[in-house]
Amino acid sequence: QVQLVESGGGLVQAGGSLRLSCLASRSIDSIKDMAWYRQAPGKQRELVASISRGGGTNYADSVKGRFTISTDSAKRTAYLQMNSLKPEDTAGYYCHAVIEIGGLIFSYWGQGTQVTVSS
Repeated sequence: QVQLVESGGGLVQAGGSLRLSCLASRSIDSIKDMAWYRQAPGKQRELVASISRGGGTNYADSVKGRFTISTDSAKRTAYLQMNSLKPEDTAGYYCHAVIEIGGLIFSYWGQGTQVTVSS
C-alpha cells in the first residue's frame, strides 16, 4: 500500500500564497497519476489539479493560472503551489494517488490539510 501525508495548510490573507506537500511512503516513480482535490463545507469534493507519470497536467478552471502541481521523485513528494489565494479557495485539500499494476487499479487518499483564506 501507499500512505500519503499532506502538510502546509493554514490561515492566509487573500492574495497570499501557500505550498502544500504530499509525502508518499513509497517511491512515486511507480504512481500513474497524482492529484489534489478539495472539499468546502456543504460542497462536493472537486478535482483541483492532477499530474501524470509522463508530466502532463490538468487544472480546474477556477485555479488555472494561480495553482501549480509538481513532483520531486527524490523526496517522494508532490506539491501544490497556490498563489493569489481567494476566500473561495477555503477548503480541506486532499492528496490522491493512482497506481496501475497488471491491469488492476489501486487508489489512495491522504488525510487532508485545511486551507483557510481570510478576506
